[in-house]
Amino acid sequence: MDDSSPAESIDNTKEKKKSRRPANTAFRQQRLKAWQPILTPKTVIPLFFVIGVICAPIGGLLIYASSTVKELRIDYTNCFRDAPTDTAGPMDASLVFPSFKENNTIDALWQRAFPINHTYDGFTVENLTRCTLTFKIPEEMSAPVLLYYRLENFYQNHRRYVASFYDKQLAGDDVTYEEVSSSSCQPLAVNDTLRKAYYPCGLVANSLFNDTIGNPVLLTPPAQENALNQTYEMKNTSIAWESDKDLYKPRVNPNFDNLIPPPNWAIRYPNGTYTADHPPPNLHDDEHFMVWMRTAGLPTFSKLYGRNDTSNMLVGTYSIDIVDNFRTDQYQGKKSIVITTLSVMGGKNNFLGILWLVVGGFCIALALLFLITNLIKPRKLGDHTYLSWNNAPSSAAAKGKGKASGPAIGMATGRDLS
Repeated sequence: MDDSSPAESIDNTKEKKKSRRPANTAFRQQRLKAWQPILTPKTVIPLFFVIGVICAPIGGLLIYASSTVKELRIDYTNCFRDAPTDTAGPMDASLVFPSFKENNTIDALWQRAFPINHTYDGFTVENLTRCTLTFKIPEEMSAPVLLYYRLENFYQNHRRYVASFYDKQLAGDDVTYEEVSSSSCQPLAVNDTLRKAYYPCGLVANSLFNDTIGNPVLLTPPAQENALNQTYEMKNTSIAWESDKDLYKPRVNPNFDNLIPPPNWAIRYPNGTYTADHPPPNLHDDEHFMVWMRTAGLPTFSKLYGRNDTSNMLVGTYSIDIVDNFRTDQYQGKKSIVITTLSVMGGKNNFLGILWLVVGGFCIALALLFLITNLIKPRKLGDHTYLSWNNAPSSAAAKGKGKASGPAIGMATGRDLS
């Protein structure tokens, strides 16, 4: 062998080209085992029957649970204008929505008083309107009894409205005028004339539901003649989510010279400003504020205002005094109070039960339709082996008795196997 040729003559300059072909594994080549059911009448019809038999009873149970909830809703939107002043007058039946097992017809009365004075945290506000609602509870309502306010046509889900708050301010941080001015609270962040920041700032806080709803008072204690009126206490604690309570903290800076109340809050403070006797509110303890700040996704919503977890609401005639400040007629909305109990599934809502019933009934109807169609005009099933690209159909050719009628592997893949 001639070794005189130079080493460079050995062809080591050719680098092996890197292959971009995926590794020959089941995962990379998509050969993992998988269940591919073939839907036939024998599998589809029983499946629809089973789904229907499961869904329909669940829907019935949900509707039954909802029917056990006792609820009374009274619309007092126009009380400040339409209610009589001298004595309580009957409300229109279209404004009262009772939901009880036996008695679903309740006559309610309303009366307004103007002007009245009301005290907010030691500061008396004059020239307000009080609406007094009188109604009957025909059946005893078991604890817990919840008191909600309900608003209609109020769009808390508006894009600009939802974002109009400043989380650092709500968390109690010491934020400056400039920081609030540049925050997401716009267009209600600061007062440029006074060079003061609103606390709390933003559209959500400013539009806080500010009707003051009193405790229901039992006017006719049952089986007790000449008995004194009994107040059914509704506490305003434990009405907000525990997770929300961590978002609101007391202010770390006691100085509030650079703060003023939002426009809709100004009436509750002397000359519309915070003072030493009437300082900014402690948002950490104001659960009504926390409930309002959790914005609703739909224009009609209810928010929890009070609750009684210990005593039942007895049968009798009750009255509730409401300081009417929140004017829903300005945006063509409505407002109501809702007194309700709970079931194992929560409040009164038939939608979920109806949905389950509709799904169950639809599946049973489809099962019957497919069954009748299959009995009257059945279809012959095809050869399922054609559903797989790399399996030739079983035939006599596979047993050496003839030529296979299905496509070969190479033809099916479209690749050259050589």
